[in-house]
Parts: sequence; structure tokens; C-alpha cells
Amino acid sequence: MARRFYLEGKSKIQIAEEFGVSRFKVARVLETALERDLVRIEIRVPAELDAERSDALRARYGLRHAVVVESPAEAEESPDPENLGEVAADLLGELVNEGDVLGLAWGRSTIHMAAALDRLPPCTVVQLTGVYDAGTAERGSVEAVRRAAQVSGGDAHPIYAPMLLPDAATATALRNQTGIARAFEHFDKVTVACVSIGSWEPGISTVHDMLSDEERAHYASLGVAAEMSAHLFDAEGRRVGRDLGERCITVKADQLRRIPEVVAIAGGQRKGPAIDAVLRSGLVTSLVTDTSAADYLMTAGPAPKSALNRTDPDGV
Repeated sequence: MARRFYLEGKSKIQIAEEFGVSRFKVARVLETALERDLVRIEIRVPAELDAERSDALRARYGLRHAVVVESPAEAEESPDPENLGEVAADLLGELVNEGDVLGLAWGRSTIHMAAALDRLPPCTVVQLTGVYDAGTAERGSVEAVRRAAQVSGGDAHPIYAPMLLPDAATATALRNQTGIARAFEHFDKVTVACVSIGSWEPGISTVHDMLSDEERAHYASLGVAAEMSAHLFDAEGRRVGRDLGERCITVKADQLRRIPEVVAIAGGQRKGPAIDAVLRSGLVTSLVTDTSAADYLMTAGPAPKSALNRTDPDGV
């Protein structure tokens, strides 16, 4: 009776006729099934979405998808509220198709997203960047890649290496290692990618935190305002400090630009300027954010070119 009612959607009257009992008997049986834990009902309350802000933000930046989440008032100042990951997981479940190659870059928001995944079509999952701290790989982006592959039933290609190396020679040597090289071979095949965005300040940009004081001052002098997957951008979305990429284990900016769908997950008022800068770069096609960041973005200077016009801006 429980199967007929909860799974097949039949009415109590239909069930009563099938089993030759009264509908009141059916009601008592269904109540007993709940009491004895034979049936469990789970109500999942989705994060509150702001449709008006979502549409306005998508139109302003020319994004393919923009999802704005109403964050709790006490979380407005915090970067990347965890509920962004839950919403991004739902969006990813709609964007990824069977046979796609899903790329995941390091970031707290992508880690939260992977943890919230409960459905994905069969696809290959590849890590797009090294990790912030190799000692935490199992709890960070490596685990995120494994989790996504487990949900999808596809192959996983993690990268067991730091994102930032001391010099270009060390980075080159690591890129040539078998496991890392195998992951890199999939970069040009990625069809959907998830990335995080960092502001150029302590605790909000992993690259900022990994550099020395002297290096931070150098890149700050170039006008860096944002970081994404170890690529630096000024306030106009131009790439700066390109030499840093030579020391990093990460997907190239040109490869990101060729990926059909790049979803950025970032929020919080403090990240507003950084999100604006990255959206102006043309590397991102879709955004999951919150109302605090969205309100900043809607008034952040002149309207930019469409994010889907993915030409390479000048940079130094």
C-alpha cells in the first residue's frame, strides 16, 4: 500500500479497491508504515532564490545563467556562504550531460558544491588546479573530484600536487609526472567547469596567502583585484602577472576560455569587486552568487561587454 501511495501516486480510494479494504484501513496502514519507519519522508527546503536579481544580473553581464541566493543577514559579510554550493550542485545537475567532461578548480565553494551533489549523469571528472596545501588534499579538491565522480559513476582524474610551486622549473617537472600529465590531457576536453573567485586579500585568495610579502606587493603594484584558478585580474578584467602561471599547476586561461560552460561560485559583499573583475574577463559564462554580492555587481561601474563575448582582453 505504501508503494502504491508514495511511489506510484495512487489515491487511497484506488488502493482500497485494489486490496479490497476500506480507505480508512488504507489510511491506518499508511500511518503505521510511518510510525514503524517503513516509510521515511524527507522535506528538502531549497535556498531562497531571488528571481528578479538573477534575471537582472544575467542581463547586465550577458551571462548564460545567473542564480542569486538570498543569504541570511548574519552571513552577508562572509565570503561564499555554504548554501551557494548547494544551489550550484543543483545547477550542475542540470548542465552536465552524459559523456561530458566536468572540470573542478580548487576553492571552498567548489568543495561545498561537490559535497552537496546528489545527481550527475555519467561523466568524467578532472581536477583543474593543484591544491592549496598538499597535506589537505584528501579533504579538499581531490576529495571533491572523487565525490563528483562517485555520484556520476564516471572516471576521476585528481591532481596530487600543490597549486603554487617555488619556481617554473619545479612546476614543469611536476606537470610531466604521469598522473598529473594524464589529468592535463583532459583539460582541452572539458565541457563544463566549476571555479571559485578570490579577492586580493588575506583569507579570501588562496594564491595571495601562498605568496611572500614581497611577491604580494609586486602583484598589487600591477593592480591585481581578483584571482581565479591562479590567474590574476585587474579591476577591468584584464589579466595581470601572467608570469605567476609558470609556477602554478592549473588550467590555462586560454583553455578556460574554450570551455563551453564555466560556472563561477562566489558571494559575499567583500567579494563583489573581485567577482565583477572576473566576469569582465570573459572567462566565465555563468554565476552562482548571493544577494549581497549581486547588489554590488548591479552598480559596479559601466555595464561590461557580454561575458559570452569571450575574447582575450589585453594584459601584462
